[in-house]
Amino acid sequence: MSTAETFLDSSELVLNMGPQHPSTHGVLRVILKLDGEKVIGTECVIGYLHRGVEKIGENRTYVMFAPYVDRMDYISAVSNGLGYCLAVEQLGGYVAPPRAQTVRVILTELNRIASHLLWLGTHALDVGAITPLFYTMREREEVLKIFENYCGARLTTHAFRIGGLQYELYDGFEDQVRVFCERMLTKLDEYEELLTGNRIWVNRLTGVGIINAADCKRYGVTGPLMRAAGVAADLRKLQPYSGYEQYDFDIPTRVNGDSFDRYVIRMEEIRQSVRILRQAVERIPTGPVMAKVAKVLKPAIGEAYVSVEAPKGELGYFIVSDGSLHPYRMRVRPPSFLNLQALTEMCKGALVADVVAIIGTLDIVLGEVDR
Repeated sequence: MSTAETFLDSSELVLNMGPQHPSTHGVLRVILKLDGEKVIGTECVIGYLHRGVEKIGENRTYVMFAPYVDRMDYISAVSNGLGYCLAVEQLGGYVAPPRAQTVRVILTELNRIASHLLWLGTHALDVGAITPLFYTMREREEVLKIFENYCGARLTTHAFRIGGLQYELYDGFEDQVRVFCERMLTKLDEYEELLTGNRIWVNRLTGVGIINAADCKRYGVTGPLMRAAGVAADLRKLQPYSGYEQYDFDIPTRVNGDSFDRYVIRMEEIRQSVRILRQAVERIPTGPVMAKVAKVLKPAIGEAYVSVEAPKGELGYFIVSDGSLHPYRMRVRPPSFLNLQALTEMCKGALVADVVAIIGTLDIVLGEVDR
């Protein structure tokens, strides 16, 4: 019997999805083990975008390494920078001034909205709807304009510095944020009118890629995926940083843990971010935007771990100082990498077309997975 005949007679089929595949959201290779169109197993092959970011961090000064973190989850560069700055500040005993902390919250929440908008548009495109992509890019552009006006960058937005901010706010910043908040809530209703009751959208996502709370904890899954499974865990509430304890907002949760619930969670998170932005923009204090930080940073011997609630989940930085100009050890805890671990669990019993929807609701960025 020939090799071809043996292969065709087999009841199981191995299929490569990626790494050059648009719906894997980057250079991710997923090896699917199939019984017909039913998925009975998956294996993720990563590393195509590996750049050794952590090792680079151990061979750069603390200040020099700061822009590198923007290139990990390049959709959420502002959150990346906040987590790193907070870790170094804890290590060196610095505290950003109140004005800087409030501006950090504003820029981080704008970044959360921009990240969720890009996710929604591309995910809708994955499952066959093209119109939401045009809508979400329209609103995301308004966020990028604010970033560009503030620091000159749109995507890899290097907004923060160790000890606070490098730039003072530009004239009209507050008004631009207020206008965006008003517009965003109106447009969010448009998105939901297009999708939430759409039977094709509902059928493609409901009951697909289910993961429960116990499995979320087992795999280290955080962020919208965990909240969609019913766990009200958000580091902005559990371990407040940058003054988040001063703001009134809710942690949205669902109970089914499927792809549709993850969509609902992210839509509600956009509303909560607008809620935070409206409070923050009205209470920006006066004062300096930078703490008194040594020109040459040489933190005392010690270690620090700081995590923030990034758009995709818990983003943590572990830094060990040996008293020199650069970290002795740099370790990043990326949410995309941890969340991707659960893909096999979520894909069991699904169809090949469902794998596309499930990867989409993971909202992974391979720059962060591979680092």
